[in-house]
Amino acid sequence: MISAEMEKAKEPIWKPVTHWIGAGGGWLLQHVVSGLAATGITPNVLTVVGMAVNVWAAVFFAYGEFRAAAAVLFLAGFLDMADGQVARRAGRVTAFGAFLDSTLDRYSDLGLYMGLVVHYTLVGRPFYMGLAAVAMASSFMVSYARARAESLIPLCKVGFLERPERLVLLILGGAFQRMAPVLWVIATFSTLTVVHRVVYTWQEIRAGRLIPGNREPF
Repeated sequence: MISAEMEKAKEPIWKPVTHWIGAGGGWLLQHVVSGLAATGITPNVLTVVGMAVNVWAAVFFAYGEFRAAAAVLFLAGFLDMADGQVARRAGRVTAFGAFLDSTLDRYSDLGLYMGLVVHYTLVGRPFYMGLAAVAMASSFMVSYARARAESLIPLCKVGFLERPERLVLLILGGAFQRMAPVLWVIATFSTLTVVHRVVYTWQEIRAGRLIPGNREPF
């Protein structure tokens, strides 16, 4: 049997940059969460503040200030991670808190895409205005498809473009002033994710893997 010391010695000294970024981000988040929990601020207040910051980013998008929007959206994403961790740290995890977080996340998403729709309308780019609207609708449907599916089957987390990935794409699009390609990716892969969830739910229902009480005809 190889000892723990030998296993540790075999680990590479060099680690990729992404490891240190993740470790640094995790360290910072934990300290911020500890500080917020110590203030006594409730997780629901953090959730509301997070939505307000998203609206701030949406205003920047509407005015075409994409880099500023990306910076604000990064802060919003940080708050979005913090509220759940503060709830767990302070022992304030509640069903209503989860519901409020999910509901305000939808408003935040809609606000961001509406900011882009307004921007492309003001600059006279009707095609990209429509593309932003499609990205908004398909992003909303990703969440709706899961929520509706999980009223019938135990779990529906299939697909590869959920909210965190979409937010990262919007941040990158804003930071590098390449929002049009980002909207294409979001609109296309969000739609594919919805289709995947529809097919998966159909398969689960056909197999009889429903939540008890949902034994209605197929």
